Amino acid sequence: MERIGLVLEGGGVRGAYTAGCLAWLHDNNIHFDYSAGISSGAVYLSCFLMGQPQIAKNMSTKYACDPNMTGVGAMIHCGHYVDYEMIFEKYLRGVEHMSCQPLIDANPDMEVGAYDLDLGKTVWFRPKDMDPELVLLRATCALPVAAETVEYKGRKLLDGGITKMIPIERAVEQGCTKVMVITTKPADFVRKPASKFIRFMMKRIYKDYPKVEEDYQVRHINYYKQMTMIKDMVADNKAILMYPSETVKVNRFKGDEEKCLQLYNLGYADMEKRKDEILAFMKKEG
Repeated sequence: MERIGLVLEGGGVRGAYTAGCLAWLHDNNIHFDYSAGISSGAVYLSCFLMGQPQIAKNMSTKYACDPNMTGVGAMIHCGHYVDYEMIFEKYLRGVEHMSCQPLIDANPDMEVGAYDLDLGKTVWFRPKDMDPELVLLRATCALPVAAETVEYKGRKLLDGGITKMIPIERAVEQGCTKVMVITTKPADFVRKPASKFIRFMMKRIYKDYPKVEEDYQVRHINYYKQMTMIKDMVADNKAILMYPSETVKVNRFKGDEEKCLQLYNLGYADMEKRKDEILAFMKKEG
């Protein structure tokens, strides 16, 4: 019996591409047996499963572009380079009145990942583990060094992308025989090792949790292991990989509304161009 999964990478502001892809899946009434999301991919996955693609669009093309979200404005407001409190409290909970309660009630077969500092690894949370107030989702996005550690139910959590940038292994562990993967990086993307500055800051900030810095040192190696696994599955017709077909100049932290909307529309258009391939992939055998 085939089990088809959906796997979403993070990517910060680049997640506008993912939001566009998910809007297309929503509009075409396509569902999955299992899904996993990391960082911004966890938030957009939650919106998708709750049937709220407009919230994902607004977050990725408007709220994430707020100039006070990063840099000096964020430092003044929250003391960190990225102000996740603003996007989750002011925009998602305040403007959008977003709650995870519908997801908790529906309890779909999905997981989001966050890095547990005490355990020194990425752990997985299901709808029953979530809170209506979005604290867990904020934790899944909490980039090391750039954002504050989020405490949730006795755990100290950061972005799960520290080890699981593209959670393909998790989908296979959960029994998926075929997987759609949506990544925010173009085909020519090169992931470099962590800089000496970031490693220094991590040793200083997380001095009581040395494993997180060790994991971050090999982040680029894990990324390529995950991509190799995906490409092998694509070659075996066990995966379909969606990635930006064009380069849109936004980075993890910053992008103006015009560029983010362009990236969102690109995600939607890339899915539409591959519609026949996607529909054929989604057909189950046996």
